[in-house]
Amino acid sequence: MSKLKFILSGGGTGGHIYPAIAIANELKLRFPDAEFLFVGAKDKMEMQKVPQAGYKIKGLWIAGLQRKFTLQNLMFPFKLTSSLWVSRKIIKAFKPNVVIGTGGFASGPLLQMANMLKIPTLIQEQNSYPGITNKLLSKKANTICVAYENLERFFPIDKIVLTGNPVRQDLLEIDSKRNEALKHFNLNPNKKTLLVLGGSLGARRVNQLIAKELDFLLATGVQVFWQCGKLYYEDYKKYNSKNAQPATRNSQLVTVVSFIDRMDLVFAAADFIISRAGASSVSELCLVGKPVIFIPSPNVAEDHQTKNAMAIVDKNGAILIKESELDSSFEPIFSNLISNENLQKELSENIKKLAKPNATKDIVEEIVKLIK
Repeated sequence: MSKLKFILSGGGTGGHIYPAIAIANELKLRFPDAEFLFVGAKDKMEMQKVPQAGYKIKGLWIAGLQRKFTLQNLMFPFKLTSSLWVSRKIIKAFKPNVVIGTGGFASGPLLQMANMLKIPTLIQEQNSYPGITNKLLSKKANTICVAYENLERFFPIDKIVLTGNPVRQDLLEIDSKRNEALKHFNLNPNKKTLLVLGGSLGARRVNQLIAKELDFLLATGVQVFWQCGKLYYEDYKKYNSKNAQPATRNSQLVTVVSFIDRMDLVFAAADFIISRAGASSVSELCLVGKPVIFIPSPNVAEDHQTKNAMAIVDKNGAILIKESELDSSFEPIFSNLISNENLQKELSENIKKLAKPNATKDIVEEIVKLIK
């Protein structure tokens, strides 16, 4: 058999990029001689993150449609036509066995062209409510791997396989890394750690909340590790203990970062987590099994982050606070969580039951079935 070749496309945010990288890594374990090519959107974060993970990537000139009338929207037909043409050239030159899409702008034209060229395609949909790209692609895709039940409203039922979302394999064994994690991030081992996650780009309302509640949080006795996102780092780096005051002898009480490369270590160090409810984050937090407060973004299609979070909350696996209720609810809810060990234990045990640690392997099994 000649060398296998796979094209993967996913981007725009970490929630689309990391599943694609996880799938590629698992395929590489299975087929060490295989060749891989990623296709992303020029100027988006995948153009940095994918090469850092050791894979080649080509960029398409593509962006999404804005909800309001803009010059960008006038350019969209030209960008789409250009991206379809470039996708055709990429596919013809690389000759993939299977093309895999994990969402994001670039996966649209790439998988559309692969379908037209009769190359097997697999879509991996992370959310409880699919984006427009995957809904359009589902009509021609061979297989659609999903993480939530009841998606036959959007996709052909005979193509759906419930696998869960790909997660970083280094999250499967974090308990043994706690001491290494505390040292790595210069955290005080005698204090509980609150980890705040805003997603790869950051979450404005979560950042505003933490800035406002910082004194309250520190008064509860926690140290705060705050990932504010690259869009907001310049605004919030002043809260970093290193900038605000001389660091204490042991460690610092507030650490502000734009991005976290070692998620395995930061999860190992965390005792409590505040997070958005993007699909990949929710799947990873199920594996991690720590007490979580979800603050879903209301600025997403069909409020899908709330739906993602509710799938966990309904099983008593997490706490949810709506953005509109943060001012009144955050302090009493956090105070109760941090002082109630039975609640902490219950949340941890229940969220862990919802984990799908074999998701990446199961998705790769579906890809293998498509190899001609």
